[in-house]
Amino acid sequence: MIWIEGVVVLACITAGARLGGIGIGTAAGIGLFVFVFVFGLPPGGPPAAVIGMIIAVITALAALEAAGGLSYLIVIAERVMRRRPQAITFVAPLVTYALVFASGTTHVIYALLPIIAEVARKADIRPERPLSISVVAGFQGVRASPISAATVAMFGFLSPKGISLPLLMAVTIPSTLVGVMIGALSVAWRGAELSEDEVYLTRLANGVVTAPEAAPAPLEGKALFNARGSTIVFLAAMLAVVLIGVFPGLRPMYDGAGDGFENDQVAMGTAIMIVMIAISGLTMIGFGASPQAAVRGAVMRNGITAIISIIGVSWLGSSFFEGNRTAIVTGMSSLVQVHPWTFAVGLFVLSSLLFSAAAAVVVLVPVGVAMGISAPLLVAFYPAASGNFFLPTYGTLLAAVSFDSTGTTRIGKWLLNHSFMRPGLVTMVSSILIALALSEMLFR
Repeated sequence: MIWIEGVVVLACITAGARLGGIGIGTAAGIGLFVFVFVFGLPPGGPPAAVIGMIIAVITALAALEAAGGLSYLIVIAERVMRRRPQAITFVAPLVTYALVFASGTTHVIYALLPIIAEVARKADIRPERPLSISVVAGFQGVRASPISAATVAMFGFLSPKGISLPLLMAVTIPSTLVGVMIGALSVAWRGAELSEDEVYLTRLANGVVTAPEAAPAPLEGKALFNARGSTIVFLAAMLAVVLIGVFPGLRPMYDGAGDGFENDQVAMGTAIMIVMIAISGLTMIGFGASPQAAVRGAVMRNGITAIISIIGVSWLGSSFFEGNRTAIVTGMSSLVQVHPWTFAVGLFVLSSLLFSAAAAVVVLVPVGVAMGISAPLLVAFYPAASGNFFLPTYGTLLAAVSFDSTGTTRIGKWLLNHSFMRPGLVTMVSSILIALALSEMLFR
């Protein structure tokens, strides 16, 4: 039965990818209906915290756009990139990696994606190149981040085996960072230049997308004040998110039980949502961002598309896994006993099914420990928990496709031939090989 259910998942995603836009989310709803009402699988559920963070970040970015801050930020970034336009394919993933490393979550990069896409488009660089590797860099940034949920879980399982956090970071940081740069090389010259791309030229001819303006009119007076002010406030919010992640003590404690005896701490995801929603209000009140303009803007439209897609697909995947949890976990455990290297494959497959590196680590790493896989191998295989890119269903992938108005970043006709496959595989395999070499040296 699991194979039939797997076919249903792939069929729905394939049909939705061909529809485009919110089609991938609505088509996934058909599969979810079949799973629950026909096959009797548990309904699972969409990732509420993830969706909440996405909504909050998109709201803040839409307010920034309405205040003119997004255009101002793009102008500044463009000036830097135009000195050597091709550098965006390497600079963008480095910036993405650093931001995710500091914050511990890939969901902070939604603010970067439209900027990367627009800078590349204006420089006649195929946006698919920097967007695809930047999304992949976000996944590896989570592997390297000492405050990500996945790394915290990994450290918790490995610390009894004598693995300290600094030692874990000594392997994960250089391996993932170099892997990202190798991944950038794999797409640096990918495809035709934007001005020669047939899909983009067709969109231009049909009026689906307009050509970028060569030189936008300079901002003056109140408009310049609003643009600068909203940009500064937004960047301050991003810095606040980073600091809250690096220094957990900045997240307030509160009475969790309501009786004054038990305290709890504001979760990182909740903190991100609070900061971003607050900054949205400040931008509207202090810097003239019209709520109506924010709702009508391109950022909000593309964001809603991504949200609907994420809800449908992640809910479908959750139902599939919950209905087959025992078979999936047992099957992987048996294979790892015979061939330890398949642990990396298991992490990759499980993270692609669960859309979560942390969940994959929590499910599979205890199995690896119980099976006696050595600590160096467990550490070296950790970058494999980045299978989110394999099926084009993860939020940042869908957002990158939505924000690329040129159409170069896309999901292929056969589902798996999408823009993120090459940089994802190259980066992951490179990171694992480098981590294996580092583990061999450091764990002697």
